[in-house]
Amino acid sequence: MHSFQGFIDMSYTIGMLPIIGVEKWETSAVLRKTAEAHRYLGELKGVAASIPNEAILINTLSLQEAKDSSEVENIVTTHDELYKAGVFSEAKVNPAAKEVQDYAYALRYGFQVVRQQKLIRLSDVLEIQQHLEHNRAGLRRLPGTDLKNSRTGEVVYTPPQHADDIEKLMDNLIHYINDDELCGLDPLIKMAIIHHQFESIHPFYDGNGRTGRILNILYLVAKDLLNLPVLYLSRFIIHHKSEYYDQLQRVSDAEDWESWFLYILQGVTETARNTISLIQEMKTLMSSTKHRMRDELPKIYRQDLLNNMFNHPYTKIEFVVDDLNVSRITATKYLEQLVEKGFLEKQKIGKGNYYINNPLCDLLMAHS
Repeated sequence: MHSFQGFIDMSYTIGMLPIIGVEKWETSAVLRKTAEAHRYLGELKGVAASIPNEAILINTLSLQEAKDSSEVENIVTTHDELYKAGVFSEAKVNPAAKEVQDYAYALRYGFQVVRQQKLIRLSDVLEIQQHLEHNRAGLRRLPGTDLKNSRTGEVVYTPPQHADDIEKLMDNLIHYINDDELCGLDPLIKMAIIHHQFESIHPFYDGNGRTGRILNILYLVAKDLLNLPVLYLSRFIIHHKSEYYDQLQRVSDAEDWESWFLYILQGVTETARNTISLIQEMKTLMSSTKHRMRDELPKIYRQDLLNNMFNHPYTKIEFVVDDLNVSRITATKYLEQLVEKGFLEKQKIGKGNYYINNPLCDLLMAHS
């Protein structure tokens, strides 16, 4: 059983893809919005490529997405708890922060696989969900799953119940994702259809929403619309959550694909613009930090030390040892000098120290 504030009507019958007649919803408004979304996606792709160390964006932005996507499912943590979860052992981690860390790991895993093969296989989707939920239950095989209104307890949607139906629908969805010959629609329109179909199938006992949002990102990478996983719609969905569920329902009740397409395309456009701004501000911050380090700490300045500070909003001695391939004594000396000059703030938990890049954390919070 799952609780949702709103979703698609329980009378909705899921069909196989491609959907016959959906092309009629590529209206002039949709086409204009599609062109705008592609323009900002292209700009985002270029701006992301201008960061010399891709791990900085992959790690910092995937954490942002993990936090936002989990918040859609009412798994709420703070930035402080989230960054601490990446620094300390599980025994010291807030459970919600650990779930967010699991999401970030699943996202990065999926990206590395899809970047190499340019395909999204069912086995990849299963693996992502397993990383999220820490079980190997796989596709639903037992009936009884329904989605309820969290306030009233009313059943608002009953997804497919039979294991054979779920398996057939998922096989069809994977085929649709990877075979462009099946459908001549724009990839962003296809992404909107894929997301609706996946959430309607509701293939897993748990983790459907988060898995579905990871699939959005992976699809953009598979279709070369992005080289890095840097466009995340979860924050847009949080800010327009009721509309998200309303638009899903309008497709189901009235086959109003146009409104759903416009909603997703608006999400792509707004998110791309915000992420472009964030990356540009990160570049500016990195540049100013680099110049200050060269001026104030010329003896320890190294590009990989700068990268470490921006790869880990909260860093620690072990991260510097691993990233720079230096001794623990040297790593400690670097961090203490960075604290002395005000680049980092030192904090202590138990016997361990961690070091905060406050300007980076402030920047990430401003865009959350």
